[in-house]
Amino acid sequence: MSTVRTEATTPTSATHLDAASTEPLHPAAREVWLTAVDEGWADPARLYGSARRARVLLDNAREVIAAVFRARPDEISFTTNGTQAVHLGVLGTLQARRRVGTQVVASAVEHSSVLHAASGATARLVGVDNTGRVDPERFASMLDSETALACLQSANHEVGTVQPVEAVAAACHLHGVPLLVDAAQTAGRAPLPGGWSVLTASAHKWGGPPGVGVLAVRRDSRWTPPLPEDEREGGRVPGFENVPGVLAAAAALRARTEEADHLASQQWTLVEKIRHEIPERIPDVEVVGHPDERLPHLVTFSCLYVNGEALVTELDRAGFAVSSGSSCTASTLRPSHVLEAMGVLTHGNVRVSLTRNTTADDVGRFLDVVPGVVARLRADAGM
Repeated sequence: MSTVRTEATTPTSATHLDAASTEPLHPAAREVWLTAVDEGWADPARLYGSARRARVLLDNAREVIAAVFRARPDEISFTTNGTQAVHLGVLGTLQARRRVGTQVVASAVEHSSVLHAASGATARLVGVDNTGRVDPERFASMLDSETALACLQSANHEVGTVQPVEAVAAACHLHGVPLLVDAAQTAGRAPLPGGWSVLTASAHKWGGPPGVGVLAVRRDSRWTPPLPEDEREGGRVPGFENVPGVLAAAAALRARTEEADHLASQQWTLVEKIRHEIPERIPDVEVVGHPDERLPHLVTFSCLYVNGEALVTELDRAGFAVSSGSSCTASTLRPSHVLEAMGVLTHGNVRVSLTRNTTADDVGRFLDVVPGVVARLRADAGM
Protein backbone atom coordinates (compact mmCIF):
# COMPACT_ATOMS: atom_id res chain seq x y z
CA MET A 1 0.00 0.00 0.00
CA SER A 2 1.38 3.39 -0.97
CA THR A 3 1.48 6.14 1.57
CA VAL A 4 0.94 9.85 1.13
CA ARG A 5 3.97 11.86 2.16
CA THR A 6 3.75 15.48 3.13
CA GLU A 7 6.80 17.64 3.48
CA ALA A 8 6.81 21.03 5.09
CA THR A 9 8.01 23.69 2.69
CA THR A 10 7.23 26.67 4.92
CA PRO A 11 8.14 27.52 8.50
CA THR A 12 5.68 25.99 10.95
CA SER A 13 5.43 29.38 12.66
CA ALA A 14 4.76 31.27 9.42
CA THR A 15 2.56 34.33 9.88
CA HIS A 16 -0.45 34.09 7.57
CA LEU A 17 -0.99 37.44 5.82
CA ASP A 18 -3.22 36.20 3.01
CA ALA A 19 -6.71 36.40 4.49
CA ALA A 20 -8.06 37.62 1.14
CA SER A 21 -7.36 34.12 -0.20
CA THR A 22 -8.58 32.30 2.88
CA GLU A 23 -9.02 33.06 6.56
CA PRO A 24 -8.04 30.50 9.21
CA LEU A 25 -11.00 28.66 10.67
CA HIS A 26 -12.78 30.77 13.27
CA PRO A 27 -12.91 29.21 16.76
CA ALA A 28 -16.71 29.49 16.70
CA ALA A 29 -16.79 27.50 13.46
CA ARG A 30 -14.48 24.80 14.76
CA GLU A 31 -16.67 24.10 17.80
CA VAL A 32 -19.90 23.97 15.80
CA TRP A 33 -18.34 21.90 13.01
CA LEU A 34 -17.19 19.17 15.38
CA THR A 35 -20.61 19.01 17.01
CA ALA A 36 -22.46 19.06 13.69
CA VAL A 37 -20.48 16.10 12.37
CA ASP A 38 -22.23 14.02 15.01
CA GLU A 39 -25.65 15.70 14.89
CA GLY A 40 -26.06 16.90 11.30
CA TRP A 41 -24.71 14.03 9.23
CA ALA A 42 -28.05 12.68 7.98
CA ASP A 43 -29.81 13.51 4.71
CA PRO A 44 -31.97 16.61 5.36
CA ALA A 45 -34.31 15.61 2.52
CA ARG A 46 -35.51 12.45 4.33
CA LEU A 47 -38.27 12.03 6.90
CA TYR A 48 -36.77 9.94 9.72
CA GLY A 49 -35.64 11.49 12.97
CA SER A 50 -31.95 12.11 12.33
CA ALA A 51 -32.80 13.55 8.91
CA ARG A 52 -35.39 15.92 10.36
CA ARG A 53 -32.78 17.01 12.89
CA ALA A 54 -30.35 17.75 10.06
CA ARG A 55 -33.07 19.72 8.26
CA VAL A 56 -33.73 21.85 11.35
CA LEU A 57 -30.01 22.57 11.73
CA LEU A 58 -29.71 23.46 8.04
CA ASP A 59 -32.70 25.80 8.22
CA ASN A 60 -31.31 27.47 11.33
CA ALA A 61 -28.02 28.13 9.57
CA ARG A 62 -29.90 29.51 6.57
CA GLU A 63 -31.74 31.96 8.84
CA VAL A 64 -28.49 33.15 10.42
CA ILE A 65 -26.86 33.83 7.07
CA ALA A 66 -30.02 35.41 5.65
CA ALA A 67 -30.12 37.87 8.55
CA VAL A 68 -26.53 38.99 7.92
CA PHE A 69 -27.18 39.25 4.17
CA ARG A 70 -30.43 41.14 4.80
CA ALA A 71 -32.30 38.56 2.78
CA ARG A 72 -35.14 36.09 3.25
CA PRO A 73 -34.15 32.54 4.21
CA ASP A 74 -35.80 31.19 1.06
CA GLU A 75 -33.56 33.46 -1.01
CA ILE A 76 -30.43 31.74 0.33
CA SER A 77 -28.92 28.61 -1.25
CA PHE A 78 -25.69 26.83 -0.37
CA THR A 79 -23.14 25.87 -3.00
CA THR A 80 -19.85 24.02 -2.85
CA ASN A 81 -17.79 27.23 -3.05
CA GLY A 82 -17.89 30.89 -4.01
CA THR A 83 -16.91 30.21 -7.61
CA GLN A 84 -19.84 27.87 -8.10
CA ALA A 85 -22.13 30.48 -6.55
CA VAL A 86 -20.90 33.07 -9.06
CA HIS A 87 -21.24 30.70 -12.00
CA LEU A 88 -24.78 29.73 -11.04
CA GLY A 89 -25.71 33.35 -10.34
CA VAL A 90 -24.46 34.61 -13.70
CA LEU A 91 -25.61 31.69 -15.84
CA GLY A 92 -29.00 31.37 -14.14
CA THR A 93 -29.78 35.04 -14.64
CA LEU A 94 -28.68 34.96 -18.28
CA GLN A 95 -30.78 31.85 -18.84
CA ALA A 96 -33.86 33.53 -17.37
CA ARG A 97 -33.35 36.75 -19.37
CA ARG A 98 -32.24 35.28 -22.69
CA ARG A 99 -35.11 37.03 -24.50
CA VAL A 100 -33.75 40.38 -23.37
CA GLY A 101 -30.31 39.69 -24.79
CA THR A 102 -26.93 38.25 -23.92
CA GLN A 103 -25.14 41.42 -22.89
CA VAL A 104 -23.36 41.54 -19.54
CA VAL A 105 -22.00 44.81 -18.18
CA ALA A 106 -19.28 44.33 -15.56
CA SER A 107 -16.33 46.18 -14.11
CA ALA A 108 -12.96 45.42 -15.66
CA VAL A 109 -11.66 44.34 -12.25
CA GLU A 110 -14.18 41.61 -11.44
CA HIS A 111 -12.94 38.29 -10.11
CA SER A 112 -12.08 35.80 -12.83
CA SER A 113 -15.06 33.62 -11.86
CA VAL A 114 -17.39 36.43 -12.99
CA LEU A 115 -15.47 37.08 -16.21
CA HIS A 116 -15.29 33.38 -17.06
CA ALA A 117 -19.00 32.85 -16.43
CA ALA A 118 -19.82 35.81 -18.68
CA SER A 119 -17.46 34.68 -21.45
CA GLY A 120 -20.27 33.07 -23.42
CA ALA A 121 -22.22 36.33 -23.45
CA THR A 122 -21.49 39.72 -24.95
CA ALA A 123 -19.40 41.29 -22.21
CA ARG A 124 -19.00 45.06 -21.90
CA LEU A 125 -16.31 45.90 -19.36
CA VAL A 126 -16.41 49.20 -17.53
CA GLY A 127 -13.00 50.70 -16.92
CA VAL A 128 -11.78 51.88 -13.53
CA ASP A 129 -9.58 54.72 -12.33
CA ASN A 130 -6.05 54.20 -11.04
CA THR A 131 -7.40 53.27 -7.61
CA GLY A 132 -9.51 50.43 -9.05
CA ARG A 133 -12.86 52.14 -8.53
CA VAL A 134 -15.60 52.41 -11.15
CA ASP A 135 -17.47 55.62 -11.92
CA PRO A 136 -21.21 54.98 -11.35
CA GLU A 137 -22.16 57.33 -14.17
CA ARG A 138 -19.84 55.60 -16.59
CA PHE A 139 -21.24 52.24 -15.50
CA ALA A 140 -24.80 53.49 -16.02
CA SER A 141 -23.95 54.73 -19.52
CA MET A 142 -23.11 51.16 -20.54
CA LEU A 143 -26.57 49.83 -19.66
CA ASP A 144 -29.18 49.57 -22.41
CA SER A 145 -32.26 47.64 -23.44
CA GLU A 146 -30.20 44.58 -24.40
CA THR A 147 -28.37 44.30 -21.08
CA ALA A 148 -29.36 41.04 -19.41
CA LEU A 149 -27.13 41.36 -16.34
CA ALA A 150 -24.79 43.77 -14.57
CA CYS A 151 -21.99 42.63 -12.25
CA LEU A 152 -20.08 44.67 -9.70
CA GLN A 153 -18.02 43.35 -6.81
CA SER A 154 -18.52 44.85 -3.36
CA ALA A 155 -14.75 45.29 -2.98
CA ASN A 156 -11.77 44.30 -5.06
CA HIS A 157 -9.98 41.10 -4.13
CA GLU A 158 -6.52 42.29 -5.14
CA VAL A 159 -6.25 45.90 -4.00
CA GLY A 160 -9.14 46.23 -1.53
CA THR A 161 -10.92 49.14 -3.22
CA VAL A 162 -14.59 49.33 -2.22
CA GLN A 163 -16.98 49.84 -5.13
CA PRO A 164 -19.98 52.23 -5.26
CA VAL A 165 -22.43 49.34 -5.43
CA GLU A 166 -25.54 51.15 -4.23
CA ALA A 167 -25.13 53.98 -6.76
CA VAL A 168 -24.70 51.43 -9.55
CA ALA A 169 -27.65 49.43 -8.19
CA ALA A 170 -29.85 52.52 -8.46
CA ALA A 171 -28.88 52.93 -12.12
CA CYS A 172 -29.54 49.24 -12.77
CA HIS A 173 -32.97 49.57 -11.19
CA LEU A 174 -33.85 52.48 -13.50
CA HIS A 175 -32.88 50.39 -16.52
CA GLY A 176 -34.59 47.23 -15.24
CA VAL A 177 -31.30 45.34 -15.15
CA PRO A 178 -30.54 42.85 -12.35
CA LEU A 179 -27.26 43.38 -10.51
CA LEU A 180 -25.03 40.54 -9.33
CA VAL A 181 -22.71 41.48 -6.47
CA ASP A 182 -19.70 39.31 -5.67
CA ALA A 183 -19.39 39.98 -1.93
CA ALA A 184 -16.67 37.44 -1.19
CA GLN A 185 -14.28 40.02 0.27
CA THR A 186 -16.91 41.93 2.26
CA ALA A 187 -19.18 39.35 3.89
CA GLY A 188 -18.43 39.11 7.59
CA ARG A 189 -16.14 42.15 7.49
CA ALA A 190 -18.49 45.05 6.74
CA PRO A 191 -22.20 45.67 6.12
CA LEU A 192 -23.19 44.37 2.71
CA PRO A 193 -24.46 46.92 0.18
CA GLY A 194 -28.10 47.01 -0.79
CA GLY A 195 -29.77 47.05 -4.18
CA TRP A 196 -28.54 43.68 -5.42
CA SER A 197 -30.61 41.09 -7.26
CA VAL A 198 -28.09 38.26 -6.88
CA LEU A 199 -25.32 38.09 -4.29
CA THR A 200 -22.55 35.55 -3.84
CA ALA A 201 -20.03 34.83 -1.10
CA SER A 202 -17.60 32.17 0.12
CA ALA A 203 -17.45 30.91 3.71
CA HIS A 204 -13.70 30.33 3.94
CA LYS A 205 -13.15 34.05 3.33
CA TRP A 206 -14.81 34.93 6.66
CA GLY A 207 -13.37 32.09 8.72
CA GLY A 208 -15.84 29.36 7.85
CA PRO A 209 -14.73 26.00 6.44
CA PRO A 210 -13.82 25.50 2.78
CA GLY A 211 -16.44 23.85 0.61
CA VAL A 212 -19.34 26.21 1.41
CA GLY A 213 -20.49 29.03 -0.86
CA VAL A 214 -23.61 31.17 -0.70
CA LEU A 215 -25.92 32.11 -3.56
CA ALA A 216 -28.65 34.63 -2.73
CA VAL A 217 -31.32 35.37 -5.33
CA ARG A 218 -34.07 37.91 -4.60
CA ARG A 219 -37.55 36.48 -4.95
CA ASP A 220 -38.50 39.14 -7.51
CA SER A 221 -35.45 38.40 -9.68
CA ARG A 222 -35.78 36.22 -12.74
CA TRP A 223 -33.47 33.24 -12.41
CA THR A 224 -33.57 29.81 -14.07
CA PRO A 225 -31.39 26.84 -13.06
CA PRO A 226 -28.60 26.55 -15.65
CA LEU A 227 -27.98 22.93 -14.58
CA PRO A 228 -30.40 19.99 -14.54
CA GLU A 229 -32.96 20.67 -11.85
CA ASP A 230 -32.73 18.97 -8.47
CA GLU A 231 -34.98 19.05 -5.43
CA ARG A 232 -32.13 20.37 -3.29
CA GLU A 233 -31.72 23.99 -2.25
CA GLY A 234 -34.95 25.22 -3.80
CA GLY A 235 -33.94 23.78 -7.16
CA ARG A 236 -30.97 26.14 -7.46
CA VAL A 237 -28.07 23.87 -6.47
CA PRO A 238 -28.02 20.12 -7.11
CA GLY A 239 -26.54 17.61 -4.71
CA PHE A 240 -26.34 16.66 -1.05
CA GLU A 241 -25.98 19.63 1.30
CA ASN A 242 -22.87 19.89 3.44
CA VAL A 243 -24.82 20.37 6.67
CA PRO A 244 -21.84 20.41 9.10
CA GLY A 245 -19.98 22.83 6.82
CA VAL A 246 -22.98 25.12 6.47
CA LEU A 247 -23.52 25.18 10.24
CA ALA A 248 -19.87 26.04 10.83
CA ALA A 249 -20.06 28.74 8.14
CA ALA A 250 -23.09 30.31 9.80
CA ALA A 251 -21.41 30.25 13.21
CA ALA A 252 -18.28 31.90 11.82
CA LEU A 253 -20.29 34.53 9.94
CA ARG A 254 -22.29 35.47 13.02
CA ALA A 255 -19.13 35.67 15.14
CA ARG A 256 -17.23 37.70 12.54
CA THR A 257 -20.15 40.08 12.11
CA GLU A 258 -20.30 40.70 15.85
CA GLU A 259 -16.59 41.51 16.02
CA ALA A 260 -16.40 43.28 12.64
CA ASP A 261 -16.28 46.87 13.94
CA HIS A 262 -13.54 46.13 16.47
CA LEU A 263 -11.46 44.20 13.96
CA ALA A 264 -11.93 46.82 11.26
CA SER A 265 -10.63 49.56 13.53
CA GLN A 266 -7.65 47.48 14.60
CA GLN A 267 -6.80 46.31 11.08
CA TRP A 268 -7.21 49.77 9.56
CA THR A 269 -4.54 51.09 11.91
CA LEU A 270 -2.14 48.27 11.06
CA VAL A 271 -2.69 48.59 7.31
CA GLU A 272 -2.20 52.36 7.51
CA LYS A 273 1.17 51.65 9.09
CA ILE A 274 2.12 49.39 6.18
CA ARG A 275 0.82 51.85 3.58
CA HIS A 276 2.92 54.67 5.01
CA GLU A 277 6.10 52.86 6.06
CA ILE A 278 6.72 50.59 3.07
CA PRO A 279 7.42 53.54 0.69
CA GLU A 280 9.56 55.18 3.38
CA ARG A 281 11.69 52.08 3.95
CA ILE A 282 11.97 50.87 0.33
CA PRO A 283 12.75 53.05 -2.70
CA ASP A 284 10.78 52.71 -5.95
CA VAL A 285 7.65 51.27 -4.38
CA GLU A 286 4.05 52.07 -5.33
CA VAL A 287 1.14 51.45 -2.94
CA VAL A 288 -1.98 50.77 -5.01
CA GLY A 289 -5.71 50.86 -4.33
CA HIS A 290 -7.95 53.60 -2.97
CA PRO A 291 -6.46 55.29 0.12
CA ASP A 292 -9.82 55.73 1.85
CA GLU A 293 -12.57 53.74 0.10
CA ARG A 294 -11.00 50.36 0.85
CA LEU A 295 -11.22 47.25 2.93
CA PRO A 296 -9.62 47.73 6.36
CA HIS A 297 -7.46 44.62 6.29
CA LEU A 298 -5.86 44.65 2.82
CA VAL A 299 -3.00 46.53 1.17
CA THR A 300 -1.08 45.93 -2.05
CA PHE A 301 2.24 47.44 -3.04
CA SER A 302 4.44 46.99 -6.10
CA CYS A 303 8.25 47.04 -6.15
CA LEU A 304 10.14 48.06 -9.25
CA TYR A 305 12.92 45.74 -10.48
CA VAL A 306 11.59 42.75 -8.48
CA ASN A 307 9.81 39.61 -9.63
CA GLY A 308 6.60 39.18 -7.65
CA GLU A 309 6.81 35.40 -7.43
CA ALA A 310 10.39 35.59 -6.19
CA LEU A 311 9.40 38.15 -3.59
CA VAL A 312 6.57 35.96 -2.31
CA THR A 313 8.91 32.95 -2.12
CA GLU A 314 11.57 34.83 -0.18
CA LEU A 315 9.01 36.29 2.23
CA ASP A 316 7.66 32.78 2.74
CA ARG A 317 11.14 31.60 3.68
CA ALA A 318 11.32 34.51 6.10
CA GLY A 319 8.09 33.34 7.75
CA PHE A 320 5.38 35.42 6.07
CA ALA A 321 2.65 34.02 3.80
CA VAL A 322 1.55 36.71 1.34
CA SER A 323 0.15 36.77 -2.18
CA SER A 324 1.28 38.31 -5.45
CA GLY A 325 -0.53 39.20 -8.63
CA SER A 326 -4.01 38.03 -9.36
CA SER A 327 -5.30 35.69 -6.68
CA CYS A 328 -7.25 33.83 -9.33
CA THR A 329 -4.36 33.35 -11.77
CA ALA A 330 -1.58 32.74 -9.26
CA SER A 331 -0.37 29.62 -11.08
CA THR A 332 0.38 31.57 -14.24
CA LEU A 333 2.86 34.27 -15.16
CA ARG A 334 0.16 36.38 -16.80
CA PRO A 335 0.01 39.90 -15.33
CA SER A 336 -2.95 40.68 -13.12
CA HIS A 337 -5.95 41.89 -15.14
CA VAL A 338 -6.92 44.05 -12.16
CA LEU A 339 -3.62 45.93 -12.04
CA GLU A 340 -3.61 46.23 -15.83
CA ALA A 341 -7.08 47.78 -15.78
CA MET A 342 -5.91 50.25 -13.12
CA GLY A 343 -2.91 51.25 -15.21
CA VAL A 344 -0.43 50.61 -12.40
CA LEU A 345 2.69 48.49 -12.11
CA THR A 346 1.75 44.86 -12.78
CA HIS A 347 4.93 43.12 -11.62
CA GLY A 348 6.69 42.85 -8.29
CA ASN A 349 3.45 43.30 -6.38
CA VAL A 350 2.62 41.95 -2.94
CA ARG A 351 -0.83 41.71 -1.42
CA VAL A 352 -0.93 41.71 2.37
CA SER A 353 -4.27 40.88 3.98
CA LEU A 354 -4.57 40.60 7.73
CA THR A 355 -6.41 37.85 9.59
CA ARG A 356 -8.39 38.39 12.77
CA ASN A 357 -5.31 37.21 14.71
CA THR A 358 -2.72 39.50 13.10
CA THR A 359 -0.97 41.63 15.73
CA ALA A 360 1.02 44.84 15.72
CA ASP A 361 4.12 42.74 16.41
CA ASP A 362 3.43 40.68 13.28
CA VAL A 363 3.19 43.82 11.19
CA GLY A 364 6.30 45.29 12.79
CA ARG A 365 8.33 42.16 12.01
CA PHE A 366 7.02 42.14 8.44
CA LEU A 367 8.07 45.76 7.94
CA ASP A 368 11.52 44.96 9.30
CA VAL A 369 11.98 41.98 6.96
CA VAL A 370 10.66 43.29 3.62
CA PRO A 371 13.32 45.94 2.89
CA GLY A 372 16.16 43.43 3.19
CA VAL A 373 14.38 40.88 1.01
CA VAL A 374 13.69 43.45 -1.71
CA ALA A 375 17.29 44.73 -1.57
CA ARG A 376 18.69 41.18 -1.99
CA LEU A 377 16.42 40.41 -4.93
CA ARG A 378 17.34 43.66 -6.64
CA ALA A 379 21.04 42.97 -6.08
CA ASP A 380 20.65 39.46 -7.52
CA ALA A 381 18.99 41.01 -10.57
CA GLY A 382 21.84 43.47 -10.96
CA MET A 383 19.78 46.48 -10.04
